[in-house]
Amino acid sequence: MKRRDFLKKSAVTGAGVAAATASFSTPAISQGLKKMVVVSTWPRDFPGLGTGAQRVAQRINDATDGRISVEYFAAGERVGAFDSFDEVASGNAQAYHAADYYWKGKHPGWAYFTSVPFGFTYTEMNAWIRFGGGQALWDELAADFGLKCVMAGSTGCQMGGWFRKEINTADDLKGLKMRIPGLGGDVMAKLGASPVSIPGGQIYENLVSGAIDATEWVGPWNDSFMKFYEAAKYYYYPGMHEPGSMLALGMNKKFWDGLSKSDQVIIESAAGLENDMMMAEFNMKSGEALTKLIKEQGVQLRQFSDEIYDSFYEAAEDVFAGVRAHSDLAKRIDASFVAARKDLGGWTGISDQAYLAQRNRVLGV
Repeated sequence: MKRRDFLKKSAVTGAGVAAATASFSTPAISQGLKKMVVVSTWPRDFPGLGTGAQRVAQRINDATDGRISVEYFAAGERVGAFDSFDEVASGNAQAYHAADYYWKGKHPGWAYFTSVPFGFTYTEMNAWIRFGGGQALWDELAADFGLKCVMAGSTGCQMGGWFRKEINTADDLKGLKMRIPGLGGDVMAKLGASPVSIPGGQIYENLVSGAIDATEWVGPWNDSFMKFYEAAKYYYYPGMHEPGSMLALGMNKKFWDGLSKSDQVIIESAAGLENDMMMAEFNMKSGEALTKLIKEQGVQLRQFSDEIYDSFYEAAEDVFAGVRAHSDLAKRIDASFVAARKDLGGWTGISDQAYLAQRNRVLGV
């Protein structure tokens, strides 16, 4: 699928909704039938994010033999991308697929359940959610908004972003208009940049027009599809803002509570499988895409300096202080995150990280 075709499809509204909506086929069994409308923050068929959300919806439908009849709407087909939260919380739809840090304006604690600056990698996030108390805190936060959320995808460690000019010092960030959501955007604001939060389908046009000076998105596979290299040639890594971005299937709590235990397990399993599949897909396809960006598109790969990273950290600590001051729940989420990061980081530092450093050294990677 071409990027421009995807941009056209992401803008579907009105009469086009019926044609674009996916209503998965179901057998002729109506007893106990439950309707599950899923809205998404991703454009239809967008590689990884959009296709992953569609796989979750299809998998739930298939695993129940259509007893849970799933109707999937991509961003703009039923509601706007950032309207998904309210659509599900209100009960107008039963579930959304999104990055929960989009909702940090409602409560800063939401950011921790996608990714935060200097946060968890993919494996660390899984450990915190499943065995470090993360799911219980997520449940508490979500319940306050009439929701229940489960893991449903990950993009892994993201790139630092696309910039029109070289970023040699933290001062070079001042005055930049950059598309960057979540607490990472708050960090950039502390350093003098102007963070902008816009849906994925609008990034390219804003970057080309000069409405923004820089953007982060995901990584080489997705970014090359979006053709950001046509407007910005400097590609920085690693991204401090999203070291392991987890995606969520957020469900209306009344809908969730009304399901049988077996159906709840089916939905959790369908979403959990996508959590693994999406990460595997991103990892497999990003290396090849990065090589093409550099060799064929003239992209200049740059690494943020230690001085810039130190500035990121200092700004992030100020941002976290503000989060802790928000509420008791925000303070408890942050405390759990910090404690788990210390334990997990200590272990991964002498396991995965140390091994990869030695393996890559001897292989010359």
